[in-house]
Amino acid sequence: MYSFEGDFRRKPQQSLRGASKKEDKDTLLKNAQEQREKREEQRLMLENAIKIQSFYRGYRVRKKQREGLRQEFDAQQTMFQKAPPTVDALYSMVSKICHFYTDRKDGPRLVWLSQQLVKYKDSYLKLMSGNLKGPQQVKMLLLLCLSYLQSIANSGQPIAIPMRMLEVFTSQTVYKGNDVLKSVWKCLIDAGYFECMRMLLNKKVPSSLGRSHVAPTPVAASIYELVMNPISYAAICKDVQFSNLVLTSVCRSLLCPVYTEQISQFLLPAMAYGKYPFPFVDLIQTLITQCREAEMGEGKNKGFGRTCYRKKLKMEITPWLLGAFLTLGDKVIDTMPAESFSLYIQVLQRLLPTLPASQNLDDENSDSEEDMDFSESGTDEGRLCELREECLEVIDSQAHVLKMVALVSGEPDTHVMYAVSVICHCLMSQHRFSIHKRRLLYSLAYNQKFVRSLWHCCVTLSTVTATRTETALIMMLSRGLTMSDKDISKIVPVLATFCSMFSHSLHTLHDADFYGDNTGSGSSMPFNLLEVIQMVIALRDVCLGIIELAHPDAKPTINEDYRQALRRVGVKTRNNNDKELNKQTLQWGHLFKVTASLVRQIYTRDARRSFCPKDLWLSDRVKIHADGPSQIYQSNIAALTQRPFRTMQSLTKINEDEGGPPLSNRDVKNLVILTELPFVVSFHERVKILQKLISKDKEENQGMAHQFLSGPSINVMIRRNYIYEDAFDKLSPDNEENLKLKMRVQLVNAAGMDEAGIDGGGIFREFLNVLLKTGFDPNRGFFSQTTDRLLYPNPQAAVLTEDFRDHYYFLGRMLGKAIYENMLVELPFASFFLSKILSRHSGDLDIHHLASLDPEMYKNLLFLKHYDGDIKDLGLDFTTVNNDFGETKVVELKRDGHNIPVTAQNRIEYIHLMADYKLNQQIRKHCTAFREGMSDLINLEWLRMFDQQELQVLISGAAVPIDIEDLKQYTHYSGGYDAEHPVIKMFWQAVEELTDEQKRQLLKFITSCSRPPLLGFKDLYPALCVHYGGNEPDRLPTASTCMNLLKLPECKDYATLKHKLLYAIESGAGFELS
Repeated sequence: MYSFEGDFRRKPQQSLRGASKKEDKDTLLKNAQEQREKREEQRLMLENAIKIQSFYRGYRVRKKQREGLRQEFDAQQTMFQKAPPTVDALYSMVSKICHFYTDRKDGPRLVWLSQQLVKYKDSYLKLMSGNLKGPQQVKMLLLLCLSYLQSIANSGQPIAIPMRMLEVFTSQTVYKGNDVLKSVWKCLIDAGYFECMRMLLNKKVPSSLGRSHVAPTPVAASIYELVMNPISYAAICKDVQFSNLVLTSVCRSLLCPVYTEQISQFLLPAMAYGKYPFPFVDLIQTLITQCREAEMGEGKNKGFGRTCYRKKLKMEITPWLLGAFLTLGDKVIDTMPAESFSLYIQVLQRLLPTLPASQNLDDENSDSEEDMDFSESGTDEGRLCELREECLEVIDSQAHVLKMVALVSGEPDTHVMYAVSVICHCLMSQHRFSIHKRRLLYSLAYNQKFVRSLWHCCVTLSTVTATRTETALIMMLSRGLTMSDKDISKIVPVLATFCSMFSHSLHTLHDADFYGDNTGSGSSMPFNLLEVIQMVIALRDVCLGIIELAHPDAKPTINEDYRQALRRVGVKTRNNNDKELNKQTLQWGHLFKVTASLVRQIYTRDARRSFCPKDLWLSDRVKIHADGPSQIYQSNIAALTQRPFRTMQSLTKINEDEGGPPLSNRDVKNLVILTELPFVVSFHERVKILQKLISKDKEENQGMAHQFLSGPSINVMIRRNYIYEDAFDKLSPDNEENLKLKMRVQLVNAAGMDEAGIDGGGIFREFLNVLLKTGFDPNRGFFSQTTDRLLYPNPQAAVLTEDFRDHYYFLGRMLGKAIYENMLVELPFASFFLSKILSRHSGDLDIHHLASLDPEMYKNLLFLKHYDGDIKDLGLDFTTVNNDFGETKVVELKRDGHNIPVTAQNRIEYIHLMADYKLNQQIRKHCTAFREGMSDLINLEWLRMFDQQELQVLISGAAVPIDIEDLKQYTHYSGGYDAEHPVIKMFWQAVEELTDEQKRQLLKFITSCSRPPLLGFKDLYPALCVHYGGNEPDRLPTASTCMNLLKLPECKDYATLKHKLLYAIESGAGFELS
């Protein structure tokens, strides 16, 4: 074997020095290993040298052959300049150029040969038709033309001849069978045909074009025809696989990448509106196939039996493809049959999520300047913004909306409903569009059949679990079970869209329609009350399940053996790291927001007019106990505040930021429930939670010294005959900034003398009780009464005094003080006024609350809504009349309202403007001041755990029977009485025999309130006490309501005691301090 040194063979190396006794075993082994590595290196060098020599020899031979063929080609070309070439000679020259062609040297030769072939194409094709290698030679020649066009695209060399060559030899008329032309197109497309067309279009057609389907230059027209040729041929030959290949390549090369001006301004309009009809239905089928294969992870379409086609069929789904898809479909959308349009919707469902959301979102929380989108139109981001606006405009166009509404109004299948849901969900959650601002969204929201079908889809979507049982996805969601990404993507868009749509329609749904009072054809309620009840149960549990999924008690961990076992039975597992769990939490955010909002809306309806069974809203899954330890009560005042649905980590830091320990996972979930779904917790527990929060706040403001009549406090002197006037002056914010401090009152009688007694809490409670009843007295003028004798702010209060807002602020503070001190006051407020106090959005209410203010007006407005006659005959305009203490004043509901008659077209606007004026505008300043005053004492977020009826109970107590045993257990005795005294035994016997009304009179006689404390008499402060009242035979029972003290005289017999007790409580005796 030869080597570069000239040695014939390698000589063995021998050591003649003999073995050395000094070499140890390790050194000997190391030397042997080094010698082996050296021999292996020499062997590799020899093999590489042989390969290099072989390659170089091949290169020299091929180069020599190409030069020889090139010289022969040039000789023939020179000869044919004197005489026309023969067909055989052309065939020979084509064979030669296919072997030696390079773009750098042989471009002119290819152009000359192409001229000749175009000139003698008929003779050449006739020769090719009888030659087995003819089609292959044509393909090779066209590939050379394609390569040449790509090489000269950036230069100024002419492209007409190679383009003409492509046009002539891909024409449908030059081949007898379809198979030959198909194979030609496959070869060209595989070699980058459409990429070449895109390159030529961008380089040879000028930019800064106006949008038009007419070609601006002849070159643009030629390129357009070359683009459309394979597309038109694919539509004619009716070969699905070939059509998929062509259209997929078109999408991948022309439609998916970022548009250039030539494509957006000319090519796309020309493809949509040009002289060659675009096979849009075939494009839909292609994109459906591509999207399904992308979702499965790898395509099932095996092309034409070759692996390369399967690989090339894959394409990236981009926003630009969405824009092209909408542009190409705009012309045919009106005439598209329902079956094709349903597929169109499914493609749109898959493409729309790729459209990035604008940073200037149509959302109530996105109004900061840094969120505004100031992208320049010249940048890629600017073009993307323009594309986004164009796509959303097309989707929301009248043609799209009408077609989509017609589709879902029929008998849509599950795929169509899911596709429409994804589109709507994407618009609302990703792009943050409000329903009332998008034609598509509000058209679907008011479509009763669509909303019903959507709910049916929600409850019927199911999956097969690991145990091979079919389980409804909404049930898995309700139980808080972990679901696969596929199942999440199935249920979340449908359920979120339903909740958003139904919630929006409820805003405009009057109670008569909701409760089924209006059973005519004009009713817009898609469900009956029984269906709503079942829906409420499901959605309530869904909200609780989402909370469990977003805030798991422990991170799920699966060992590898168990993971492999699950994979064998077809169950997909995933690694849940912190980043993925946070992503899942954010994913649940929108669903929880819309679902909880719908549940709260229905609960508000039920609270206003009950239709659900008792305790339906309570959930046995919620274990919130005020008596248990929790960091919620230890955190700062703002802990119990509604927040966006966020990750567990952000919520646990609420208390940590204040220097305390972080909230536990259980506290986080309880916090979300109490702020979003408080009604799933019993009223009794929520009252205890409220009192615990107030107790904690009291500790921070009053400390413990107040229990010993020391520490910071408010001391005021009040004249009994001028309680309201003195309190308004001395307890104003200027004089007493912090009313949360302990308050002690010194009463002054009519003679100007201080009344006897030290205020240990009882005098203050009596003072506050009288003050509130005086301040809310309709005769004072700050509050009026509805027809049901319920209190609400007087709209004419501004006429009484200019500083009326200060009075409402003061009354709000005083009512807040009563709640803060756990004191019940019998003040019956109108339901709508309590709702305004609890409202989170500036206190404005909708028309549904008008019935609690003016039932007659509410009835008349509903009559107007459903009036079938000519509304102009009623003589209404957009004005209303106020009567300010006898002075009549006309108020316009809108600008120039006295000149705008109410008609059938604007009556809905009139109804809502009238309700808004009566409920909101007339008393907005009054209610705002009242809310501000109330919030100065007690956090309104705490009160929002309750609805308006429950808030009334917090203020006035519950109208429930008095538990005598509970009262007896927490009653104290003094002056010689005890529980075993004969008079006390006769007293309780008499009390037990009283009627419910008489028991309430007794309680009011002793405590000034006829209703028991919310949590029982253990919370009555001071505790009820029965004191020895003497033994005079004519003495009657008396009471000191400031101390909750009953002075009971000694009686010898039961009949006398009961007679005196009834006489005393029914006489309506007032306040007495003794």
